Amino acid sequence: MDAFQFRGRARRLLLPLTAGVCAIALVSGCSNADSDSPGTEPSNSASATRTADDLQSDYQTVIKNVLPSVVQIQTSEGLGSGIVYDTKGHIVTNAHVVGNDRTFQVTVATGEKVQNASLVATYPDQDLAVIKLANVPAGLKPAKFGDSQKVEVGQIVLAMGSPLGLSSSVTQGIVSALGRTVSESRAGGGTGATIANMVQTSAAINPGNSGGALVNLNSEVIGIPTLAATDPELGGSAAPGIGFAIPVSMVKTVADQIIKSGRVTDSGRAALNITGRTVVGDNLQPAGVALVSVTKGGAADKAGLRPGDVITGIDDQPVATITSLSEALASDKPGQKVTVTCLRNGAEKTVKVTLGEI
Repeated sequence: MDAFQFRGRARRLLLPLTAGVCAIALVSGCSNADSDSPGTEPSNSASATRTADDLQSDYQTVIKNVLPSVVQIQTSEGLGSGIVYDTKGHIVTNAHVVGNDRTFQVTVATGEKVQNASLVATYPDQDLAVIKLANVPAGLKPAKFGDSQKVEVGQIVLAMGSPLGLSSSVTQGIVSALGRTVSESRAGGGTGATIANMVQTSAAINPGNSGGALVNLNSEVIGIPTLAATDPELGGSAAPGIGFAIPVSMVKTVADQIIKSGRVTDSGRAALNITGRTVVGDNLQPAGVALVSVTKGGAADKAGLRPGDVITGIDDQPVATITSLSEALASDKPGQKVTVTCLRNGAEKTVKVTLGEI
């Protein structure tokens, strides 16, 4: 993930298009070569038309099923999106969408007047939050949530939300990759969260899409669009086709706990239970994370780590910054044992640590 930089929206990758261009050229060439064969072209054309019609029908069905469950959220800072979670008026969205606000104006897809909503709780460590409508309008439709285990690379997906304030907008793409670990900057209203197992998608994600729905062709929400790539070398402009969504498994885990208890009681996220800061080496480059404080009775404290130690690695992953430390722990679980490499008074040592919980 060192190749990425995020501000709530990430760094562009320039991917070769040679394979796609060749494939198109080959198909085109074959069609031209066979054009003299009677009956070939009409048959292929009819088949293609039927396939296109079927796909178009699938898109329209998904949009009809899911879009009524996607809302627009007005905050003091701007607009975002959310998903109707249940019939009681709970709406799940991104923590960076709600920001520091506690009350909101929500536009639902039923076409009725704008609804008032209030914050239930926010969980910035996973960039998720739940708000609740003051009055539940008739016909409010909860979304159907899918299974993260069934999400596969290559699946067609639709992103629904309110990009740039354009409510009830839909874009399409595929699942480009799974299991991405992404670190969100605090700049531009981001939470600074490091989020593991994100779904990468080619569906366009723009400001205002955050908190909306990434949906499969079974009309199931499989994630919440949260980050879109930008390229700092091009002045922070958007990188088309590189977006990230929080997987539905984490969305349901966090939302269920917030609705039940008013807070997240079991994060499932591993931690060293320390406060640290990035330090630089003699070459003025980031060289590790210095422990500023160690929580008494926490994972680091029990392992014998102490303030002043500089962490330089977790297992086989080098650690140079606070962000890389978060990324090294993002996929680990509380109770898991890791080997921490650190410097103490200039000497390197390794320590076995049983991870705690955020």
